[in-house]
Amino acid sequence: MLLLMLAAVATVVRAEPLCRPFNVRTGKVFGSKPLPEGDMLFYAFSSIHVLRDFCHSNVVLYLGKKIFISKDNFESSLPPLIIPKSMKELSNNVFAYLRGGPLPRTKIFFSDNGGFSFQYLASESLDRLKGTLGGIFHFYSLSQVGILEVKNKLGSFHYMEHPLNHSAGIPFKYSDSLDVIIKPGQRGFLVLWSQTSLLVSPNSGQIMETVQLWKGKTVVTPDISNIGINIHSLASNAYELALLTRENVVYYGNQGYLGTTLVQLPEQPVWSEEAGISFTDTGMLEVLTPVADPRFPAFDFQKCIVNVQYVLNNASLQIEPCNVEFLDSTMVEQMFTIDMNSKLELSALMIPRPGKIPIPLEIELKQQQHQNRADLNFTTSIKRNAISSITVDIADKTIACVDLKPLSTLISVGCDKTKKILVQNKISACSMGILNPVELQRNYTYTIEKEAYRPVNYDAQAQADLLVYYQYKELGCPRLVYYDKPWKPVVEMWKDGVLEEIMDAEYVITEVNGITTYSYSLTAATANCRSQPQNWSTFQSDLHFLYQGSLWNRENYVSCHEDNKDNPLLWPEVEYQILGGQTDNRVIFGQRNGIYTFILSVVDPYYSYCSLDTMFSVYVDGALPMAFFSPELSITVLVFTALLSVWLAYAIPKELSTERGQRLTNFCSWLFQGCLGLCRCSWLWDRPKLWLRSRRVGDQPERIRSTQTN
Repeated sequence: MLLLMLAAVATVVRAEPLCRPFNVRTGKVFGSKPLPEGDMLFYAFSSIHVLRDFCHSNVVLYLGKKIFISKDNFESSLPPLIIPKSMKELSNNVFAYLRGGPLPRTKIFFSDNGGFSFQYLASESLDRLKGTLGGIFHFYSLSQVGILEVKNKLGSFHYMEHPLNHSAGIPFKYSDSLDVIIKPGQRGFLVLWSQTSLLVSPNSGQIMETVQLWKGKTVVTPDISNIGINIHSLASNAYELALLTRENVVYYGNQGYLGTTLVQLPEQPVWSEEAGISFTDTGMLEVLTPVADPRFPAFDFQKCIVNVQYVLNNASLQIEPCNVEFLDSTMVEQMFTIDMNSKLELSALMIPRPGKIPIPLEIELKQQQHQNRADLNFTTSIKRNAISSITVDIADKTIACVDLKPLSTLISVGCDKTKKILVQNKISACSMGILNPVELQRNYTYTIEKEAYRPVNYDAQAQADLLVYYQYKELGCPRLVYYDKPWKPVVEMWKDGVLEEIMDAEYVITEVNGITTYSYSLTAATANCRSQPQNWSTFQSDLHFLYQGSLWNRENYVSCHEDNKDNPLLWPEVEYQILGGQTDNRVIFGQRNGIYTFILSVVDPYYSYCSLDTMFSVYVDGALPMAFFSPELSITVLVFTALLSVWLAYAIPKELSTERGQRLTNFCSWLFQGCLGLCRCSWLWDRPKLWLRSRRVGDQPERIRSTQTN
């Protein structure tokens, strides 16, 4: 009795169907309405495609002998797609070319306005090819346009944009004309297939790989194309792949960077000329077949949903259970940013199946160009940002890990918006008592002498002094600098409000009000330039845009420390106006006390993808007033006076000891006594008050009041 029960259970297991079909027959309230006049669309090839919108999975396009488009995952009956005569195209970007024509004579035209006008697409990459045009494909993951060249049953991808246009992909064998599926998610996965062959690529066609077929733990064939399959429909999502063949066989597998494997699912008659397959979700495969209704123009749809995870648990398939129980991370469906010379730390939680120890997968996320691990032509320009992706997966997981999909997220290799730079302000004019912060906040103004500045909006001398309002809210107290000491700002790099480092990248400064009373300590020669350095005069014509952003920045900066045959070093004595980096260039302030307001811009293209700039102020102190005479004349007069004094100290005593000297001495004494008498008389005569006149009248003096007023 027990044996009979076990046999019955085994029979039930073997008889378990792959999926249970059902019909969708709804929404025919307008069934009596005839189809509009126009052209009924159809797919030109015998294969069937069911395509889903990557962002909205309920939006589905069916391509077969008739074309249907649904916004509710074909949960209602629909008429076939007809384009009315009033409409012309379905897409704005259109390529027009003769497929299978010889290269390079095949003319390719491109339209970006829905086909209303076309332009000839010329390319050096296309002109070099000698085979046959197999197709044109746009790889969104690499922002590349690729051309599939076929020649003597060999195919290879050629790219029309930098940097991949420097070389072609590795040639691969093919049998029939190939269709190309570009997998969603910016991961570079491609699927190339025809009715009799199947190839995949994890890197946008640079390397093409075959697909293995497994049964249990055994490899049936390393190339499924060798078993004589006849593919009718193909389904693909980010990591899964499924085939429906005309032999009524469904194959399922996963596609990864380490390879693609398929297994054959239990047989069930689901194939028909109109049947197409697609993934509605991870591990959920749908077989869709339009069913005509003789009474209505709208079609019904037969669906058969395959729960792949449930099917793979069938013991008859001899598939090893998944060796991982759980894999998750907070990084899924997020975008992270990694800047130049930065690192990004991510984590994932993995729980293995009891008794299983999966091979750990170590991922080191770095920008290869900064590690000297990438070709110089790997990107168009390392100076520009880009989008990449990272995928965390289990290296040795089995095909039964259907629900354990890889963890993937986008990485912006670009500007970290949390970064900013500040100029250090440890010693300010306020802390030293030179300026008062309270006064600076009360619409403080200062004057720039017309001799000290040049207007920023035109190349001419100033005609009058300039009155400037100090922006205390943006600038704070000015940094204190002594005019006779070469000075360089200390630039701090902050991230998320935390000081990360003292910046040593190359940067430039410019005074926003046009003050010109400062210079630089180095020249092009003393800075060891190998080509002519840039300076602010290079961008002089654009100075009126100064307040809209930095004119001299990381995008247009060219280092003079590299050889440049187009810009040789012709004027080695010119000022070197770049600070930081490999030189110790400094600012030298002229003999002028006052406030300077600078904009500082980082020009080093390899420090950060951000356009880093900041505004700061300094107060220059310690400069003495300008002398009326030139220093050379003052020194000459001083030396002459000293020498004359020494000579007189020697010559005068010697001359006075002679007879002529004695006569001169007596004359000077007589002259002095005479001058003294005259001065005394003049003093008494000019007194406006009382004066005393004495005369003898007997023995008594007489006081007489003066009435003299002059």
